[in-house]
Amino acid sequence: MSDTDHEIDGVDQALALVSREQPREQLRDQARDQPRGQSRDPRGQSRDHPREQPAVPAPAAASPASADHGPGASAASATPAAPAHPAAALWPEARAAAARAGRTAPARPRRVPLDRALGQVLAEPLEALTDLPSFDTSAMDGWAVAGPGPWSFHEGAGLLAGRAVPDPLTDGEAVRIATGARIPAEATAVIRSEHARADEDKLRLYAQREVIPGQDIRPRGQECRTGDHLLPAGSVVTPAVLGLAAAAGYDALLTVPRPTVEVLILGDELLTEGLPHDGMVRDALGPLLAPWLRALGAEVLDTRCLGDDPQALRKAVLGSEADVVVTTGGTAAGPVDHVRPFLAKAAETGAEILVDGVEVRPGHPMLLARLAPDTHLVGLPGNPLAAVSGLLTLAEPLLRALSHRPVPEPYRAPVRDEIPGHPVSTRLVPVTHRTGPTGADHAVPLHYNGPAMLRGIAAADGLAVVPPGGARAGDELEILDLPWAEGCFT
Repeated sequence: MSDTDHEIDGVDQALALVSREQPREQLRDQARDQPRGQSRDPRGQSRDHPREQPAVPAPAAASPASADHGPGASAASATPAAPAHPAAALWPEARAAAARAGRTAPARPRRVPLDRALGQVLAEPLEALTDLPSFDTSAMDGWAVAGPGPWSFHEGAGLLAGRAVPDPLTDGEAVRIATGARIPAEATAVIRSEHARADEDKLRLYAQREVIPGQDIRPRGQECRTGDHLLPAGSVVTPAVLGLAAAAGYDALLTVPRPTVEVLILGDELLTEGLPHDGMVRDALGPLLAPWLRALGAEVLDTRCLGDDPQALRKAVLGSEADVVVTTGGTAAGPVDHVRPFLAKAAETGAEILVDGVEVRPGHPMLLARLAPDTHLVGLPGNPLAAVSGLLTLAEPLLRALSHRPVPEPYRAPVRDEIPGHPVSTRLVPVTHRTGPTGADHAVPLHYNGPAMLRGIAAADGLAVVPPGGARAGDELEILDLPWAEGCFT
């Protein structure tokens, strides 16, 4: 089995490995006849599904439309079969549902000082409260001059930034001036220090190159006038935005605050330090999720390890003050998977599952629930790459909408290599961008992309969205950027 096949477990693995030799429709029929909760490897032996995979019906038989998919057509153009289980949402629909959930939550804009606004989103347009600059200023250290030269000048420091209005100049007069200082009335230009020669004995100034009227003067209102629209509502407050707001006269900004998140790590088998031993494994998601969620615009209140305790889960979720609770593990249907039973009980008091599984690999047992009008729960699978898939599928659009961040323009890139696909589900495959011999950019699929692996995603700068049926070399696929590729760790 190659590294690229590690991602697909159970029935999916058999389908991916054998599909090179058997028609896809025949494989779906075989998968449909499998007993629930078991899968068969290529040798015909059955084994239990891993914990990440819920016990759900196998993929349905191909529809008549998919039967028309001829051998000469692109693998990515095949019509997908029915969902693996009826409740699961298609991947684009799941992302849209998460964004809708965020948009329908009540917004609570607040006015905050500039030093607390970084990373938040403007709740109103940024308009200039003053002209910029608010007076004519010198763009360079040098000499302010009036009329043609040579010019006479007086001894002294000259004009400095931050001083009162200077006296006007008369024709043939010059005065030393610093960058940012007010331009005297009647001045016609600024000569840079390196372009002038001052005779200190005769107090005469000579230009060493042509002087153009208005040179190196920043006129009042050059950047904006009072009331000008500088930035629209929905703009993310970056360090540059803070600087612009301060220059434009603001002490505070009306912003949509970052949504708060609490992370609950589930699993009795997890260690927080040291080497794995005695069936225990290191928790990879605790260190991964908090910085990733911050890069998505969230304020992470806490990350807690709860083990597999249904009462601890219930107490933690109901007692959380966060806008979004993110859980890891426990989203399938195993004996210690407590997230869905908790939500079923919470439905009695108004909780609602908005996305119950997604047709995506890895990570299909992920879910999204509304606990209250302004509180949500994102349930991520416990396998690391599957959890990353859930993070980008459900948490990212939810948090983006809650914080009123703009939706980035999607982009596509050709893939260098063929990528095996799932017959029914979308696949998210780690890729890195490379430039080929011809200078064209393409996305290179990375190995080690199984649901429990992080080696591939650690080397990646994006995830390729592979449609059901897979993609051939040269096909253009949507690419999801990763935070470190966007420089978003602020």
